[in-house]
Amino acid sequence: MGEAAAAHVVRVLRETAAAHERMTARADVVVAAAQAITGALKAGGTVWAFGNGGSAADAQHFVAELVGRYKKDRKGLRAVALTTDTSVLTAVGNDYGFDRVFARQVEALVRPGDVAMGISTSGNSPNVLRALEAARQNGAVTIALTGRGGAAGTLAGCHIAVDEEDTARIQEVHATVLHVICELVEADVHG
Repeated sequence: MGEAAAAHVVRVLRETAAAHERMTARADVVVAAAQAITGALKAGGTVWAFGNGGSAADAQHFVAELVGRYKKDRKGLRAVALTTDTSVLTAVGNDYGFDRVFARQVEALVRPGDVAMGISTSGNSPNVLRALEAARQNGAVTIALTGRGGAAGTLAGCHIAVDEEDTARIQEVHATVLHVICELVEADVHG
């Protein structure tokens, strides 16, 4: 692979660092999301997270950090990823269509005061949009973690937009944002 491959690695790492640096201008909205989550958890609510593909993996990773631990040994926090129950996903997908796989779960499970976090690099995934709408109708606090914006940002009470063109850079910043939220929530709930 040689020098060209090494130069490519350096370029990608610099692009990733630059994307993170640009996101520092949005620190206030990341703090707002963490505060919303903390408030819900302190009041006995649950955090529900969902997305497709890499965003599904991000939702599951985020929930694992809340339920398990991020940096501190502490009591587990109430959080569920709506991406993990294959029986529900396939039944709802088959009976109602893939665009309802998260909304149907939200209708059944999400209560007023809970937090519903939809993750979508495009911000336009139909199943994420429908779930955010259902969560809002159920009285939940809604958070959208997106890339370039999209309709999800207009549906959510809190919109964290990673304004990048490259999906990989968006996903890398999403992972960091979710880790920062975990750290803030963990410090506030279990100081």
